[in-house]
Amino acid sequence: MGNLLCCVQVDQSTVAIKETFGKYDDVLQPGCHCVPWFLGSRLAGHLTLRLQQLDVRCETKTKDNVFVNVVASIQYRALSDKANDAFYKLSNTRSQIQAYVFDVIRASVPKLNLDDTFEQKNEIAKAVEDELEKAMSAYGYEIVQTLIVDIEPDEHVKRAMNEINAAARLRVAANEKAEAEKILQIKRAEGEAEAKFLSGLGIARQRQAIVDGLRDSVLGFSVNVPGTTAKDVMDMVLVTQYFDTMKEIGAHSKSSAVFIPHGPGAVRDVATQIRDGLLQVSHPDLL
Repeated sequence: MGNLLCCVQVDQSTVAIKETFGKYDDVLQPGCHCVPWFLGSRLAGHLTLRLQQLDVRCETKTKDNVFVNVVASIQYRALSDKANDAFYKLSNTRSQIQAYVFDVIRASVPKLNLDDTFEQKNEIAKAVEDELEKAMSAYGYEIVQTLIVDIEPDEHVKRAMNEINAAARLRVAANEKAEAEKILQIKRAEGEAEAKFLSGLGIARQRQAIVDGLRDSVLGFSVNVPGTTAKDVMDMVLVTQYFDTMKEIGAHSKSSAVFIPHGPGAVRDVATQIRDGLLQVSHPDLL
């Protein structure tokens, strides 16, 4: 019906190319237009102005002889004021863009090592975009953005890179673990040294208290019981301690066995040895 009335509709974000007797005449914007077919006018076709995307996968080789697949994503659209160029000058826009992408990537990546290719993917994308913008503007297309979305080395290369990375991380982890163990050992040694110092201090104070107590006992007994000597008091104290010790050993079934001389004469010898040792240290004048 629309053709009979010479009316055509152009959708939003689309333009139509009008020809008269096979020659380009005009670009029809979105809306309703009159195209009198009986006067030789007709629509040659439609051209979308929407943003389009083309993903291009290009295989190339890096400077260090590693083959990689570079995936570039090209976002482009036709310009409304150059719709006639976009419609007539290119028969296959996507193939043309793909050819330019291949050319730039295969000229840029071989100059870089594999690691540099990953680090400089933005520079590669910028080089592709600049080349496409310069070439495609003459055909009525605008390059909106170019992205390098993926760089895929060979599977064996990826595995080797992962192993190198894993080895480096394990080395760092081993260093950190060794450093932590070193700190623990230092702290443990400092703690043991401090504990031994405090233990020795406590033992020294205990022994000093024992010596002071024995001294006071000997002096007090000698004063309160006339006729007794310091030797008599020490003999009595040591004999008492001896029997208390034997009692403690016998009272505990799990106590370690201690073999010491236990005859009456041996008690006197033990008493003499202990008394002489203590009194020589504390009060040489009492001997």
